[in-house]
Amino acid sequence: MANNNMQALVLEKFGSPLVMREIARPQPGAGEVLVRIHASGVNPLDLKIRAGKAAHAKPVLPAILGIDMAGVVEAVGAGVSGFTPGDAVYGMTGGIAGVPGSLAQYAAVDARLLAHQAGNFSMREAAALPLIFITAWEGLVDRAKVQPGQKVLIHGGAGGVGHMAVQLARALDAEVYATGSAVQKDIIESYGATAIDYQACSVADYVQQYTGGAGFDVVYDTVGGATLDASFAAVRTYGGHVVSCLGWGTHALAPLSFRAATYSGVFTLLPLITGQQRLHHGDILREAARLADAGKLKVRLDERVFDLYTAMEAQQLLEDGQAQGKVVIDIA
Repeated sequence: MANNNMQALVLEKFGSPLVMREIARPQPGAGEVLVRIHASGVNPLDLKIRAGKAAHAKPVLPAILGIDMAGVVEAVGAGVSGFTPGDAVYGMTGGIAGVPGSLAQYAAVDARLLAHQAGNFSMREAAALPLIFITAWEGLVDRAKVQPGQKVLIHGGAGGVGHMAVQLARALDAEVYATGSAVQKDIIESYGATAIDYQACSVADYVQQYTGGAGFDVVYDTVGGATLDASFAAVRTYGGHVVSCLGWGTHALAPLSFRAATYSGVFTLLPLITGQQRLHHGDILREAARLADAGKLKVRLDERVFDLYTAMEAQQLLEDGQAQGKVVIDIA
């Protein structure tokens, strides 16, 4: 392989498998960093894009998918400060809206989207983190402004965003509760939340049991659909706040209005799509690294190992619902 080329997986047609291609290695432009990618995190959105069911991600074909990445800085473009060749970095850097993603050996990425990795994290752990942690942060910190001592309910506490949100809420000194299935109880409680079996317990029952009927100060819905409706019924009267990263359906707002509560949505892809607020994503990941270094943040990884040649198997694992934590593809 010529020195100025690289291997990349390319989506050439919606609904078809990714194809290995040898393409030109990118060069970092002004404000960009060339990263040699070591690991690429797999997200459910990758599967939706490939299937042609993610118009909101504004994919442009041919596309290199892979939203999350971790790697090592190879070169820096003009005007970049704070990163030097050899730095271990991570970020949510592409894979949507025509921005090349991380299923390739190299990527030239907007330096504002990057942060230095936590010292105690592996490349695989770092690559699993960006999308899910940023989504958790935007919900709990940017929108809900969680305060110490508040009662926070996370729906889907064992999921990708969910287990980040539980740990972040704990780090914010909130009292944390999280819904999940009975088999997820130990996972949820290992992150410091009180587990609620949503299949065995009605909303009214757990609101009564854990809040004396008053409702939770903040409810973060990471599931969508009927779970968002349940969130409106679980939030505190006067000043309670519901936030969702999957609030795309049609919902009756009356239960929320009758509680004089508020709602806000999270759309984590926006900075990549619009080019605005990108530095905020880098700042959030610096906070994630700080929490990880302080021992307050860990990521649940599926231990199975994949590479560019078996990336489709990694996506299939997610599609089949068999993943035990975040799935990561090793690139380097």
